[in-house]
Amino acid sequence: MFDIIIQNSTIIDGTGSKRFKSDIGILNGKISAIGNLKDSNANRFINATNLIVSPGFIDMHTHSDVSLLVDPGGESKAYQGVTTEVTGNCSYSTFPAGKAGPEKLQEFIGQTLVSNKTWTWNTLDDWANDLENNGISINVVPQLGQAALQVASGATEDRPASESEMKDMKYLAAEAIEQGAYSLSTGLSVAPSAYSSTAEIIELCKAISHYEGVFYVTHARVNTGNNLAPIEEAIEIGVKSNIPVQFSHLAITDRRLYGQGESMIDLFEKANDSGLDITYDMYPYTAAGAGLNQTIPLWAQAGTLDKYMSRLKDPNTRRKIREEVAEGIGGISPLWDTWKIAYINNESNKHLLGLSVEEIAKERNVEPAEAVLQLVEEEKGSVPTRVHNRVEGDVRYFMSHKLGMIGSDGRAMSTDGFYKKALPHPRYYGTHPRILGRYVREKPSVLTLEDAIYKMTGFPAQRLNLQNRGTIEIGKIADIVIFNPDEVIDKATFEEPHQYAAGIPFVLVKGIPIVDKGVHTQARPGKVLRRGQKN
Repeated sequence: MFDIIIQNSTIIDGTGSKRFKSDIGILNGKISAIGNLKDSNANRFINATNLIVSPGFIDMHTHSDVSLLVDPGGESKAYQGVTTEVTGNCSYSTFPAGKAGPEKLQEFIGQTLVSNKTWTWNTLDDWANDLENNGISINVVPQLGQAALQVASGATEDRPASESEMKDMKYLAAEAIEQGAYSLSTGLSVAPSAYSSTAEIIELCKAISHYEGVFYVTHARVNTGNNLAPIEEAIEIGVKSNIPVQFSHLAITDRRLYGQGESMIDLFEKANDSGLDITYDMYPYTAAGAGLNQTIPLWAQAGTLDKYMSRLKDPNTRRKIREEVAEGIGGISPLWDTWKIAYINNESNKHLLGLSVEEIAKERNVEPAEAVLQLVEEEKGSVPTRVHNRVEGDVRYFMSHKLGMIGSDGRAMSTDGFYKKALPHPRYYGTHPRILGRYVREKPSVLTLEDAIYKMTGFPAQRLNLQNRGTIEIGKIADIVIFNPDEVIDKATFEEPHQYAAGIPFVLVKGIPIVDKGVHTQARPGKVLRRGQKN
């Protein structure tokens, strides 16, 4: 007797192999049979005629660290078929707090991981226990953020970390890895992670590289005019630390370099040929998500939030900051009509949601650079935006390569939860169905369906060493998505992002339906998948 039998399935198993027809028997949260089960009994039968059955999707790059505490159903991801979120990216994690304490950590990291939740966590254990005690519908893979280490040790100034700060960071990094973190992430285009030298990152990576399965993941350093230098730095860190590398949200955002992806991929291929395990993730949109802080010089953001704000208040430093914002990082001036406000905390600024920096500047009768500084002041540093800064040809090229997997760079949320008044990037709601619909089904297609599923399941599971997830095999955990290949599609748009995807009637986590006949069940079978456990 099975708990569930999925009948008449067309299975794409997550290995890249061709699809095949079979039934699937699920018992006690695991796949216990694959074959002809027409004479078998079960508590429930799901008819998958004309549907595809695949492993649940693993979103390789997310920022759902706090949003799943606010919206524990994770509806925006569950309706996409996502069963596992990889958190702690771009240097941002909710742990460790170290000697700074949770309040100070939230002051820094909470500008990015925005929520109405008061942070109380000192360690990965504290945060993971809170998630599981609260209940979550989907699984979470935790990563350790370097910025959290910097805050925890007091290394947030624009200078090399001291010997004692490095000692503290290495101790806290090892503690987090031992509690179940999978990797160390950096955000080398944002403060305070950007203050670190390559040598400092190598030293941190060396402190954890001996742990089984651990890797280094990087949101790369800004190097305008040169698409290769950030990849070369990541490769250098991997080689000198003897640690695998995951390169985050690979893209070309410098408009002078569009179409030059081949030379970037060549670096990845040569590094792999030389023995470094380096892969990347990407998402299927020509727009990014970024904070306005990323247009402000790093020196202006050094230290505490109070120091940052005081520099904006001082007429002399404000003038210098404004000039550098107008000039642009690396001398490439931002196209301010493409920077649109995605979230506002200050009630008096709510009417600015969805407007571009250029529109706000005209409304206030100031230059765009001054409008940026005003917004950063009024929002106390946190101004999430959406930026249209990529071209379709590059997106398709990076999607197609064998070393690329899929990561939304989004958050799990719901249409009626805390974030409902924000204007998030549509990738929060649509990344995976967009791949399956617009880049597989629609012509000219970029990927076969088998290749797309592999990039969302077996490949990320391999990177994470999730030995019991990511493929349809007997004995594996029954994280499963069932979708209609002719109908699956994203609905979220930049104008109306809070729209769930279509064409995915069933999603199971550990054999329990969290989406059943297209409706979220509010079941909470998700868990924090800690490194080193049987996941």
